[in-house]
Amino acid sequence: MAFRHPVPWTVPLLALAAACSGDAEAPVETAAVRGERLYQNVCIACHNANPALDGSVGPAVAGASYELLEARVIHGVYPEGYTPKNAGGVMPKFPYLKDSIGDLAAYLAEAAEESG
Repeated sequence: MAFRHPVPWTVPLLALAAACSGDAEAPVETAAVRGERLYQNVCIACHNANPALDGSVGPAVAGASYELLEARVIHGVYPEGYTPKNAGGVMPKFPYLKDSIGDLAAYLAEAAEESG
């Protein structure tokens, strides 16, 4: 009598069980959530963990506009006509973040609303 391995019917059963487990719908990650993660991983080296407060080197940035973030983070300059909060000008460029500026702006807008 030949031995029949049980794997042929258990593999689809396990796949079905895995597909049916967990949440039916995964929560959608918002731009602000992605922006907060970016801020906490990159920006707090100089800016305060609370973006409404000044940091050890950088100023408060809650409510910073997309245009300011793009100019400052990507190009290392200020937008034309903008008066800097901190005249030090020591912030480096972070060109690798160019696709995340919208997320960062969304988080900083929420931070400004929460801080009043």
